[in-house]
Amino acid sequence: MAVMRLKSEASKLVLSYLWWVIEPLLYVTVFYIVFEKLLSRGGGDFLVFLMLGKIPFLWFSKSINTAANAMLTGKGIMGQRDFPKHIFPYSVVLEASYKQVVVFLLLFFWLFTQGYSLSQACLWLPLLILSNLSLILSGSMLAALRVVYLQDLRAVIGMGTLFLMFASGIFWDVRSIADPEVQQLILTFNPLAFLLDAYRQILMHQTSPDISYLLVLTFLSLVLLGLVHWVYARQSQYIAYKVLS
Repeated sequence: MAVMRLKSEASKLVLSYLWWVIEPLLYVTVFYIVFEKLLSRGGGDFLVFLMLGKIPFLWFSKSINTAANAMLTGKGIMGQRDFPKHIFPYSVVLEASYKQVVVFLLLFFWLFTQGYSLSQACLWLPLLILSNLSLILSGSMLAALRVVYLQDLRAVIGMGTLFLMFASGIFWDVRSIADPEVQQLILTFNPLAFLLDAYRQILMHQTSPDISYLLVLTFLSLVLLGLVHWVYARQSQYIAYKVLS
């Protein structure tokens, strides 16, 4: 399903697969102009700082918002045969992840050309990406499930991701907050803020993030993913009934 959607999307666009890279770069360019040029709120290495926040966030936000409608858009297929319902949000996340692999590879290459070298901290990058992916999967499955029961929640989910865009340190540095307690509060209770900061710690500053918290976050995300899978399995027939009714 993910591959078919990617091919269908590419066939409708003049620049085809190039949009996988162009779209996130356009987002970064717009916010760079606004914050760096118009508001003068950037500073040194702001473009790198912005890219390492905005690009992972786009992976999260686009996956969650698209997955929220995944089961409703799959209504026709669901009415033809019975199969695990988690396939719908999974295919959305997989589609976004295919694109993200390409964007990440180009981002890492660009960082290398700008003088950012590899360090031992990069060994934690696979765990960071796994934690990011597990959070996206669990969040996407929850969003899809909630919208099945109450379609009005699509607007709430969209507003929620918009709130996270401003609350997770994409345009501002969490570590610049003067009060260390507030700083720690944000990094502890906003997993997305922690993940974006971890990308910057590893790739910009060549330092390791809080590994203990990263391990805990990965574990909790995987546990949540397992619990949501269990709910999907138990509610499979009822989910189909709600979608088709």
